[in-house]
Amino acid sequence: MSDTHSDQLLAEVAALPNLPGVYRYFDADGGVLYVGKARNLKKRVSNYFQKSHGGTRIGHMISKIARMETTVVRSEAEALLLENNLIKALNPRFNILFRDDKSYPYLKIFGTDKQVAGDPSVASASAFPRVAYYRGSVDRKHRYFGPYPSAWAVKESIQLLQKVFRLRTCEDTVFANRTRPCLLYQIKRCSGPCVNLVTPADYQHDVNNAQAFLQGETQAVLTQLESRMMQHADKLEFEQAAELRNQVGALSKVLHQQSVDTGSDKDVDILAVKVQGGRACVNLAMVRGGRHLGDRAYFPTHVEDAAAVQDFDDLADKGMGASPPLPVEVHVLEAFIAQHYIGVPVPPALITSEPVSRELIEAISEQTGVRVTAVHNPREQRRLWLEMAQKNAGIQLARLLAEEGSQQARTRALVDALDLAPDNIDTFRIECFDISHTAGEATQASCVVFHQHKMQNSEYRRFNIAGITPGDDYAAMRQVLMRRYSKLAEVGRDPPDASPPIDSPEQPEVKRPSPGRGGALRLPDLVLVDGGKGQVSMAREVFAELGLDLAVIVGVEKGEGRKVGLEELVFADGREKVYLGRDSAALMLVAQIRDEAHRFAITGMRARRAKVRVGGSSLEEIPGIGAKKRARLLQRFGGVRGVASAGVDDIASVEGISRELAEEIYRALH
Repeated sequence: MSDTHSDQLLAEVAALPNLPGVYRYFDADGGVLYVGKARNLKKRVSNYFQKSHGGTRIGHMISKIARMETTVVRSEAEALLLENNLIKALNPRFNILFRDDKSYPYLKIFGTDKQVAGDPSVASASAFPRVAYYRGSVDRKHRYFGPYPSAWAVKESIQLLQKVFRLRTCEDTVFANRTRPCLLYQIKRCSGPCVNLVTPADYQHDVNNAQAFLQGETQAVLTQLESRMMQHADKLEFEQAAELRNQVGALSKVLHQQSVDTGSDKDVDILAVKVQGGRACVNLAMVRGGRHLGDRAYFPTHVEDAAAVQDFDDLADKGMGASPPLPVEVHVLEAFIAQHYIGVPVPPALITSEPVSRELIEAISEQTGVRVTAVHNPREQRRLWLEMAQKNAGIQLARLLAEEGSQQARTRALVDALDLAPDNIDTFRIECFDISHTAGEATQASCVVFHQHKMQNSEYRRFNIAGITPGDDYAAMRQVLMRRYSKLAEVGRDPPDASPPIDSPEQPEVKRPSPGRGGALRLPDLVLVDGGKGQVSMAREVFAELGLDLAVIVGVEKGEGRKVGLEELVFADGREKVYLGRDSAALMLVAQIRDEAHRFAITGMRARRAKVRVGGSSLEEIPGIGAKKRARLLQRFGGVRGVASAGVDDIASVEGISRELAEEIYRALH
């Protein structure tokens, strides 16, 4: 057993049962290092502590283990499901992680199959279901088709339904207030149910056919349309027969234009993985209702660390060296399948570029209630799909590596141009500030963060600026810098024997502690301010007052004529200005960060300004203003803008508004 771990931890390992379960390793700070599953908890976990692993990745992880938690389950399938639920919830450092915060879009047909019958002479929205793009949770009140890999795929499908089946897409409020057909009716994209140009029965036929089309039953739809067309022709109802003939022609044209012949498959996911340069890409292509809907690329994190640990687990399962570990591509693909289909509908067929374990597929089937099969060496059309997905995975990964290489080169160029010497260029951190307002109104400051060679959106912050002269950008900059870095200065003034916040046991000192939620304070390696000497002077005053390093402050000054590419860098510590050159990689990085700060500030400012100018709720937010007083104000002045443009005396003249309340309203709207 290892001497680097506590006796309590080793005793817990020795007491583990010979049962299937899930184990979790934690570091000294309580961070989750790794989540794993085991057929036999005692054998698997004991392997980690029975010998020295040196400076390997697995050894690095084991050296950090401070405590452990385990959960016993009934079967290996249960362990696998619990393992991946925990991985998705805890984001452990040494597991392969797929992060995708976006929910999948669906095509939604409002209402159930049982429509409420009403007076045929009155157009009712409930009798004419509409089709729409939808993203969110699903319920039984409506019908959903998908998921789709992108919003574009949903909107393309809606356009097809409009062309062929002429279903409505308008909101119910618009539908209820129409007195004549809209433009979509004129261009034959809607059958005009809002003004009774189609009966509920005929419209329901179109809805049913649209559903069958989305489910891949295209031949049945064509047959049914042709049958109805002949019935109308036999009854000499030639106008109705002509409408159905046009539908048949439109549907046939759509089917002919499909670039991918899907054969008999209706719902299939195609999964291809590519690993290169320490990064990986999983390309997911979707076939739904017999139509190839496109693909989406996913890029996991911690691939190399996780692969090393999982190789160790493989050897432990197979008798410590009895057979070679699985390829990293298999680890990545299995991690994706296990994590992706938590909360996402799984199709009955998966086509994979690498063989995946039978236990995993059985566990997914058990979890979802859908009998799932996985095919590794497909034939015919399926092989073409897989080859297409593999090619796209390679293209997406090459693009990612090129972008990351370019960003690393830009970071290196900026470090060299400013003669900086960071401890590690991969952890080089820049924070950039910008001020935005409209003639002093709704002043906001933004702080954007560049770290690990990319913009870190989750660390962006906005600051509402108050208590300054409207339009005073210098005072706004002073306020935001004080609010951002004052806590950092307090940490710096702690007594020498005080314990500073630390990131890990191996880093007892935080040399440059940045304010961020949930982490230690860290001064960035570079603080950019959008402005010249004036803004830099203000930043210098703040940093001097707080006792922080002036050398990190750099201003981005507009060049002659404010032309892009002529910017100069202004330093707070007295160095001469630096012009990097129009084609400089360093200037490209500075401009990228500056422009992002400007975008983030101006979007926040516009949202805040719109809330005051337009939002009817702004009056209700003023203490003392209820529904009646608000109605009187809006009636007198014709809207919120009219109230905002009125003087205190005018506002006080409204019934029920005292002088004090009028002054409060005026202040709130200005």
